[in-house]
Amino acid sequence: MTENPAQAGGGEIAVRVTPRASRERIEPDGAGYRVYVTVPPEGGKANDAAREVLARHLGVAKTRLDLVRGAKSRNKVFRLTPD
Repeated sequence: MTENPAQAGGGEIAVRVTPRASRERIEPDGAGYRVYVTVPPEGGKANDAAREVLARHLGVAKTRLDLVRGAKSRNKVFRLTPD
């Protein structure tokens, strides 16, 4: 199972986002996560929803997650910033 970056002291988190899913959920996927969100990929809505789902899963504030790469791609990298 993937180590929780929040417990490991931060770092980068690889995420594959699937927009327009039937329900929001998150699953471990190799070295990262697969995040399913219900919103369409328009105007950054899917990015924001993915940030919220990931933050909830990690137990951190969504403001601690910065999108580093993949703003217009399904494959994204978030960075968990320190408190």
